Amino acid sequence: MSAPNPSSAAPSGLPQAIGAYVIWGFLPLYLLLVKAVPPFEFVGWRIIWTLPLCLAIVAVRRQFPELLAALKSPRALLALFASSLLIAVNWFVYIWAIMAGEVYATSIGYYLNPLVNVLLGTLFLGETLSRRQWVAVALAGSAVALLAAGAITSLWISLTLAFSFSLYGLVRKTVSVGSLPGLTIESAILLLPASGVALWYAESPAGSAFGHDPWLSLAIVFSGVVTAVPLLLFAIAARRMNYSALGFIQYLAPTIVFFLGLTVFHQPLAPAKFASFVLIWIAVGIFVSDLLARRRKARAASAA
Repeated sequence: MSAPNPSSAAPSGLPQAIGAYVIWGFLPLYLLLVKAVPPFEFVGWRIIWTLPLCLAIVAVRRQFPELLAALKSPRALLALFASSLLIAVNWFVYIWAIMAGEVYATSIGYYLNPLVNVLLGTLFLGETLSRRQWVAVALAGSAVALLAAGAITSLWISLTLAFSFSLYGLVRKTVSVGSLPGLTIESAILLLPASGVALWYAESPAGSAFGHDPWLSLAIVFSGVVTAVPLLLFAIAARRMNYSALGFIQYLAPTIVFFLGLTVFHQPLAPAKFASFVLIWIAVGIFVSDLLARRRKARAASAA
């Protein structure tokens, strides 16, 4: 599968990508509302409340024929089974890390993610980067190395988040299933184990976190919205955009998380981390400016 042609008339996935990453960037604020819920139980409820919302959107958009077609395809089901496992791992590690106070570790993971996207894009999708873009990659790699040097004990969190989400995006980009039907099937695949987790907590001495406090229960139900909406936006963007370019837009989310770590979670920012932050944004500036220059060139050539 080759990289998309910049001059293609296909709709751009840029608005969807920006929307998804802004929502994910502010997700730690939402997790503060459900901090009383054990992470494993919360992931179970998150899956349970995502499926009905997906089905409702499928009904509104009249995509049940597409959903049924995907269910009849063994190849699509196998791919979506793999992607559902990847996203479940990503959810659990992220939620556990935020609730455990490892805010910067999650940010490091999503700074690593675009570099993994570049690797996967060049290895599996036949995508190529310009010289200026490789300079940006090198700068970002140096920044991530500085970040990782000061976070050895939590590096497993960062690596798990980076690789699980990169592989998830790669699978969703290559499987021939629409964004919403794919997400609906992923949620359905995870529904049984998620229900088992919720039941296990309900039968435990501490009881379920759902159903006692009305506001907490409402916040748990809202997890379906904060799960389905950005994932749907991301799936649309992943199918429309060059995967390497999509990876660099993702720097929006960890940057927002960094600011939240400073202002809301009150975590100290060491000089090395601040230097890494500056390097990353220089890299993003170089990469995005190169993308814009190539797009202008392609449009000029098309007009001529």
